[in-house]
Amino acid sequence: MGFFEKIKNGLKKTRDALFGRIDKLLKSFTKIDDELFEELEELLVMGDVGMYTADKICTELKKRVKEEGITDPSEIRRLLEEVVTEMLKGGQELDTSTKPSVILVIGVNGVGKTTTIGKLAAKFVREGKRVTLAAADTFRAAAIDQLEIWAERAGADIIKQNEGSDPAAVVFDAISSAKARGSDIIIADTAGRLHNKKNLMGELAKINRIIDRELPDSAKEVLLVLDATTGQNAVNQTKEFREAAGITGIVLTKLDGTAKGGVVLAIKEELDVPVKFIGVGEQVDDLQPFVPEDFARALFADENTIEEATKAEQQAEQTSAESEAVPEIAAESEKTRPATADIWEQIDAENEAERQALGQDEEAKKQAELEQQEAKKALEAERQQKREERKSRAKKRSWSTDAAADTHSAEDDDWLKAWREGGEG
Repeated sequence: MGFFEKIKNGLKKTRDALFGRIDKLLKSFTKIDDELFEELEELLVMGDVGMYTADKICTELKKRVKEEGITDPSEIRRLLEEVVTEMLKGGQELDTSTKPSVILVIGVNGVGKTTTIGKLAAKFVREGKRVTLAAADTFRAAAIDQLEIWAERAGADIIKQNEGSDPAAVVFDAISSAKARGSDIIIADTAGRLHNKKNLMGELAKINRIIDRELPDSAKEVLLVLDATTGQNAVNQTKEFREAAGITGIVLTKLDGTAKGGVVLAIKEELDVPVKFIGVGEQVDDLQPFVPEDFARALFADENTIEEATKAEQQAEQTSAESEAVPEIAAESEKTRPATADIWEQIDAENEAERQALGQDEEAKKQAELEQQEAKKALEAERQQKREERKSRAKKRSWSTDAAADTHSAEDDDWLKAWREGGEG
């Protein structure tokens, strides 16, 4: 199943609740007037878009209707998709530009934080990256055990301590381990006790000091995991955590189980915090990068447009699969790659072989340098012997410093010239 199809299916409840009402509204009007926009704004508010964002959307729609001279109410659906896409754009890319990069994941209990970390880890491992998980939520019962299970499923390394340990110490150990193992990404699970913001701020500040000291130039993301089923409460949580933790992005989970997907708009527009990932199912690959165009299309486009987009994606996938097909590929995803332990054992073995090869190259280089030095010594000894022989011949023949009186051979020219000038020759 393709990305767009997953998002479309995941947003079905929101689409049915929001788009169904909007579509019915637009069909009930024969002209575009203020009454239409008032009712549209009300529907958007009911869809958890929020009062501020709903008003802004309708204001922009009125502007475009006037600029384009639109009179058919059905055209507003297209404009709505365009406006929402533009509002949601910006900041979706996850910064993992350094090795290692650090991702801190925060969120209150029950929003799917640990599951999100596991799915993120699996995504990066599938991309060929080595991931280290830091079990720094040391105060919640069973949090460490749950993360350990996900690490095994995803094929990631995990660094943990006993329950109740200092979270910053766990992050420090994870950084040290990641450096030693050559990990590409460190994902840290952190406590999300919103009821005591002072303690939360203190813990996160300490963790950030450790990261800044040990990895001063690393790319760092702070992702807040939110439960979409909470609707406008998700906006309130974002406000609180933004003040406490300086979040860089949102992961909105459980979108497939709610009709309140419109909260994505409220979070981005009211708080200027980008949504980077959305959860649209229970499977490990159901955590999808947030694409504004796909989100807006899945919510507001007509059925024909959605059907065409789905078919185009399926055709592209089929073409790609045929071009990359190899015989006897296993059907289950687990069979397409070796077990977790085998993957990293193989990588470690390759790294060790590379280190040994480098050691052998260094030894060969040293041997070559020794041989070169011996050759230089032999050449210098040969030259010295020739100098002594020439001095002896000069004494026997009593060569004069007068060039006209010389009877020496031509091969002694260079030596004789130096000798006459007072050098050793």
